[in-house]
Amino acid sequence: MQEAPSRPVSKEARDDRVTPFAVEALDLRGRLVRLGPTVDAILDHYDYPPQVARLLGEAIALAALLGSILESHGRFQLQTRSDGPVDMLVVDYDAPGKLRGFARFDAARLAEITDPAPAALLGRGHLALTIEREEDAARYQGVVPLEGESLAEAAHTYFRQSEQIPSFVRLAVAEVVTPQGRSWRAGGLLLQYLPVAGARVRDLAPGDAPDDGEMALEEQDDAWMEGQALAGTLEDHELVDPSLSGERLLYRLFHERGVKVFNERALEEFCRCSTERIERLLKSFTPQERADMVGDDGRIGVTCEFCATFRSFAPADFD
Repeated sequence: MQEAPSRPVSKEARDDRVTPFAVEALDLRGRLVRLGPTVDAILDHYDYPPQVARLLGEAIALAALLGSILESHGRFQLQTRSDGPVDMLVVDYDAPGKLRGFARFDAARLAEITDPAPAALLGRGHLALTIEREEDAARYQGVVPLEGESLAEAAHTYFRQSEQIPSFVRLAVAEVVTPQGRSWRAGGLLLQYLPVAGARVRDLAPGDAPDDGEMALEEQDDAWMEGQALAGTLEDHELVDPSLSGERLLYRLFHERGVKVFNERALEEFCRCSTERIERLLKSFTPQERADMVGDDGRIGVTCEFCATFRSFAPADFD
C-alpha cells in the first residue's frame, strides 16, 4: 500500500480545535486541543476568581481531550467532588464538539488559600469520568481519587489504574492581553502508548483494574520512554500561544520521529438548557413544591448553573 504523501506543516493557528495525531515509529497516538473563544465564553458566564477560572479552564481542556474519542454522538462528562475550596467542577462534552462547564467554590475559604495550585484548590475527593453512548444506550464510568493531585495527574492515574494505558497528560491555561482586551486561553496534550502487538482495550472503555495492576511496560519500554521525553519538552506557553499553530507545535515535539496529523474537530461553547426543558422539569413537581419556589415577585425564577441564563415563569402556567 502506498503511503500518503507528506506535506508542509501548516502555520495557520486555529483556535477551538482538537487535532488527533500519531507518531507511528514509536506506536504513539494522541490528541492536541487548543481553546480560545470557547473557553473564554464559558469562563465569562460567572465572575470567577482567577485561580478558579484557571482550574475550570484545565477541566474544560481535559474534557475536550477525553470526550473527543466520541465520533459523532454521545456525551462525556468530567466531574469532581472534593473537600477543597473548589468543591465541584462539572464539564459536559456533547459530540461532536459542544462544551459547557461550571465551578462551585467557597469564596471565604478561597480567600484563605495562599497556594493557587490546583491540588490545594481541589483538596481530597474524587474525579469521575462518564461516557454515555447514544447508539447502544451504554453508560460507562471511571472514578479515581483526588489525593492532593492536579487534574492532569488524576487523569494519568485513571489511565494507569483503570485502563492500563501508558499516558502523558499536560494542561495549561492563561489569560492573555490584546488590544481588544483580556481573554482566557487553554490547551492540552494527551499522548498514549498503543503498540499493535498485545494491544488492550483502548481509551475510555469500561472496567477497573486493581491499583497494583499498572503496566511494567510504562517503566521499561524504550519507545514509550522516548515518547515521554519528547512530550516532556512541551512548555505551558506553547499550549496557549495564539500565534503558534497546532501542527507547528506537534512538529516541534515529534519531527525527529515523524508525526502524522488527522482531521481536526471544531469545538464550541453550547449549553443545552432551554425554556422548554425547564418547563417540563417544573411540571414534574407537585403544586406545593412549585408554590415553595415562588419568589418575592410572585414568579418562579430558574438560573442555569452552566450558562447563568435566568428564566422566569408564572406559577399559574402550570396549573
